[in-house]
Amino acid sequence: MNAGSGGAQCVASGAARAPAGVGIGLRHAHYGEFLAATPAVDWVEVHSENYFGEGGYDLYVLETVRRDLPVSLHGVGLGLGSAAPLDTAHLARFKRLCESIEPAVVSEHLCWGATRDGALHDLLPMPLSEASLDHLCARVAQMQDVLRRPVLVENVSAYVRFREDSLGETEFLAGLARRTGCGVLLDVNNLYVNQCNHGEDALAAMRALPPAVVGEIHLAGHRVTSAAVVDDHGSRVAPAVWSLYEAALQRFGAVPTLIEWDTEIPSLGVLFDEAHQARERVATLAGGGEHAEAR
Repeated sequence: MNAGSGGAQCVASGAARAPAGVGIGLRHAHYGEFLAATPAVDWVEVHSENYFGEGGYDLYVLETVRRDLPVSLHGVGLGLGSAAPLDTAHLARFKRLCESIEPAVVSEHLCWGATRDGALHDLLPMPLSEASLDHLCARVAQMQDVLRRPVLVENVSAYVRFREDSLGETEFLAGLARRTGCGVLLDVNNLYVNQCNHGEDALAAMRALPPAVVGEIHLAGHRVTSAAVVDDHGSRVAPAVWSLYEAALQRFGAVPTLIEWDTEIPSLGVLFDEAHQARERVATLAGGGEHAEAR
């Protein structure tokens, strides 16, 4: 299969982009509140693998919420960059969920997470080399061909870098988007974590991405330890990350944004407040006219 063929087919149906506005993750702790009333958010995102089963309460909740709110399916288990062949059974379940839920957008990660002996259940960083780019182009094309839609690929927090790295992470993603027609899910907190842990320049990383390829932004909290800054999704967005988000809005425009919170889950009120802060920054950008860099 030509690594670019699947992307070209998918893009013909429209570029991948999350629903407009600011969304939050749909998490089990808030199921009851979502079922009782539609919360004041623009859309929700779920981890796809949690809904792969046939029937059950989780899928019932997602199908109910889907009637009132757009849904983004965010994959965490495919391991696009793994050396082992893509799990066709996993892809088939992903496809079935897409056909059932009809998500606004589907995303996965720039990572590997499996060997031929099984899954490692982590988002492990890839070498950022031309060989890795060739490998990932073929895998993204395969995913898009199966799902029959363009996907977004997310940058990850990396706690190692490799000697063979010849590309920056966002330069790698820009090449992936150009060759496959996929989009980019830009995690601003991950850019900050990598800046802290590796001395990388988050602003320069954003400048390496053509504005039109970014279809969604993630914002999350992190934890500062004596060894490293850890992307734990367990707290409010830090001031430094809000500043990077403002820079991202200047470059990419009012990209749909998700408040991502996966550990130490707070009340919905806290998530609403974080979403409100994101909306205020988008509104400030709109009030100031066109964003600084042309698409």
